[in-house]
Amino acid sequence: MTDASTTTRRDFLRVAATAGAGLLAGGCSADRHSGGDTVRVAGRGSDSAAIARRAPADVTIRIAPVLVELAPDHIISTVGYNGSVPAPVIRLREGRPASIELINDTDTPELVHWHGQLVPPDIDGAAEEGTPAVPPHGTRRYTLVPKPSGTRWVHTHTLAGPDLHRGTYTGQFGFVYIEPTNEPGRYDREIFLATHEWEPFFGAEEMGTDAEVWPQGTVPKPPRDAKPNGYEVGYRAFSINGKALGHGEPVRVKRGERVMFRILNASATENIQLALPGHEFEVVALDGNPVPTPRTVHVLALGVAERIDAVVTMNNPGVWILGTPHDDDRRDGMGIVVEYGGATGQPRWIAPPKESWDYTRFGDPRVVPAPDATIAMQLGKINGGAHGFNHWTINGQQYAQSTPIEIRRGRRYRLALRNLADDAHPVHLHRHTFEVVRVNGRATAGVMKDTVVVPGFGAVDVDFVADDPGDTLFHCHQALHMDYGFMRLFKYV
Repeated sequence: MTDASTTTRRDFLRVAATAGAGLLAGGCSADRHSGGDTVRVAGRGSDSAAIARRAPADVTIRIAPVLVELAPDHIISTVGYNGSVPAPVIRLREGRPASIELINDTDTPELVHWHGQLVPPDIDGAAEEGTPAVPPHGTRRYTLVPKPSGTRWVHTHTLAGPDLHRGTYTGQFGFVYIEPTNEPGRYDREIFLATHEWEPFFGAEEMGTDAEVWPQGTVPKPPRDAKPNGYEVGYRAFSINGKALGHGEPVRVKRGERVMFRILNASATENIQLALPGHEFEVVALDGNPVPTPRTVHVLALGVAERIDAVVTMNNPGVWILGTPHDDDRRDGMGIVVEYGGATGQPRWIAPPKESWDYTRFGDPRVVPAPDATIAMQLGKINGGAHGFNHWTINGQQYAQSTPIEIRRGRRYRLALRNLADDAHPVHLHRHTFEVVRVNGRATAGVMKDTVVVPGFGAVDVDFVADDPGDTLFHCHQALHMDYGFMRLFKYV
């Protein structure tokens, strides 16, 4: 693995001791800057000179064209951060302010979203909340206070619509790890793995062609005479850390090591599963937040934008494939080789046992506080039909026609999410962390997340405390759903 995707805690602490501000994005200085928000367009006389004279930011994210070499004969031209896909890992200290500079070396405005962090709306990275875009060939600088600790990430928040070369279809994403003030570190090494799909295309799909298990329960097939869905997105290539299976460096491990895998689904549209034959994952955190009840599983399931932290005890020497159980996608690149020291031979894949993913397994049985108010949210679909795009609604309204949902500071709200369609929706609440309290009728507590998959025709209840004033966006993280109506704004009053 490269330095951008794997590091030991000893390495981090050594660098942190000399840098003072923690391990930063590749090539960034640790000098501090505490100035206010500035937006500049480079290349205009004195502006460009002023930018050059400013003290370096703690973290710089340069948005620019980049080539991704999935395999020696398969190169993708896209846009990424800091010269690679995924971006070099950004490490910050919880509660320690960090100056951020965004540099846009492209011809279009861009938005950079700090996914999972509790930051003000003007720097969160969503236009709907009032965040200013980074202008073409311009810069924007501000200061944020990183919180909460754990595995977060950063990605573009521009809408793509029908343009499959924009938004989250590109390589604009990377890990942000916020080092906690107190980390027990019950592992020997950590490895960051981000999945992504490439070469997207539009296709039409008939309703009811397959039953789907995601993440709890089986979605029933619609009637045979059901109208066809509108366009869906498919992909021709897949990667983990920007490489197709069999290319790039393997994850090299030693027998007896406890390896912390921090895994991110950085897809634009695809919920995924991952397995490591001959091994089990001990899930210790979801979306960067420790779970009350760590559990061991054979297969991880991640909706779009979800993260899982899972420890694997390396006790089965050999050369293995960590990848998707879906054979076609794995052959097209969705996997990475895990190689024990001294092991030789071809990488092995063994189909994992089938098991359903269930958030409630990681919770505890305590009774959660009653909410101050419940907000019913019915997730609907307007069928686009052949040669058209589906449109998506919350309580019957597409985003462009919707009115903000008013909330009050300090109150505990329950979002009662009811999916009226067969598509599984990975829904995300900006600038807040919510507690999963019920999944398809099963109560739970203590599972804290920022993204949750609502299964097809399923129901999920989540509670959040309105403790971060400012406009707050709620949306499906499946790009095609978000772009075509599946968003809603919460407004503090």
